[in-house]
Amino acid sequence: MCSSQENVTSTENYSDFFDSSIDYDQYTQPCVKEPNRQFRSWFIPMFYSIICFLGLAGNLLVIITFFSFKRLMTMTDIYLLNLSFADLLFALSLPFWAANSMKEWLLGLFMCKAMHTIYKVSFYSSMLLLSCISVDRYFSITKAISTHRYRSKTVWYSKVSSVMIWLIALLFSVPEMIYSTVKNNTCTPYSNSSDPRRISIQTSQIVLGFAVPLVIMGFCYSAIVETLCLSRSFERNKAIRVILVVVAAFLLFQVPYNVVLFLTTLDTASGNSTNCAYDRTLIYASDITQCLAFLRCCLNPFVYAFIGVKFRNDLLKLLDDFGCMSQERFFLYTFGRRSSAATDTDTTTTFSP
Repeated sequence: MCSSQENVTSTENYSDFFDSSIDYDQYTQPCVKEPNRQFRSWFIPMFYSIICFLGLAGNLLVIITFFSFKRLMTMTDIYLLNLSFADLLFALSLPFWAANSMKEWLLGLFMCKAMHTIYKVSFYSSMLLLSCISVDRYFSITKAISTHRYRSKTVWYSKVSSVMIWLIALLFSVPEMIYSTVKNNTCTPYSNSSDPRRISIQTSQIVLGFAVPLVIMGFCYSAIVETLCLSRSFERNKAIRVILVVVAAFLLFQVPYNVVLFLTTLDTASGNSTNCAYDRTLIYASDITQCLAFLRCCLNPFVYAFIGVKFRNDLLKLLDDFGCMSQERFFLYTFGRRSSAATDTDTTTTFSP
């Protein structure tokens, strides 16, 4: 009897904590993001490994070719060499990020700061160098006569500007140097998903690392295409196609990631969405478009260097010297196309067909 009474009392006391008039479904439940973690654990390591391999191979070929044939003759040559070093540096950091996506960060605070800094330095330097290449092509093609007097000093100008680009990229990376830390076994510059610092860092990346280079490249390449269209050169159509490839590659690999980054920044600024499905979709989109954007580091050698006639011939000669290509195939790819390379000059390294 006593035990029964205690059970009744306990039940009554337990029911006091609940109010039948309250709709408990209106309260948000924790958003389960385990599917995102599982997807990231295999997707990112796989793609980072592919990008790392292609990035190392392509950019090392560019660097070896430059030094083997001493091609540092124009501003574009200097910028392309620095671009390859920046992309090579970035590719070398990818294995660390791949390991971090599979399990907790085990390399300590110093390596955490170093990896974030390397990523941002290589990212900003690449974007600035791509902008400088477009500016150099603009003056070389649209202002060829007026800039001819400065041709003897272009290599010196390009070396000075390259040093300035690396210093500016290092300056833009200061937030990662200061704030990157190991939190919850993860290497990150943010204290949490709603950290106001995340808004400022991501906004500066969108503006300085995408919007500004896009405006510069858009203006320069539009003017170049307009100049080439007025030209009666036999090779103008091929040169225009090269420019279109350059612009299309930049837009294809950079626009999706920056759109998602913009949406993520808006989500953080608004206090984070309460829609769990939207959050998971945004994470999926961020992972996929980021890998797409990272492909830029291994495609730049093909888009900006290998597409030029002289550079392609130098590369083929290098492969022939290393015994990677037969003499017959070497002559087929070089002397067989010599007529189409007749207009290739020192000032058209990038846009030579």
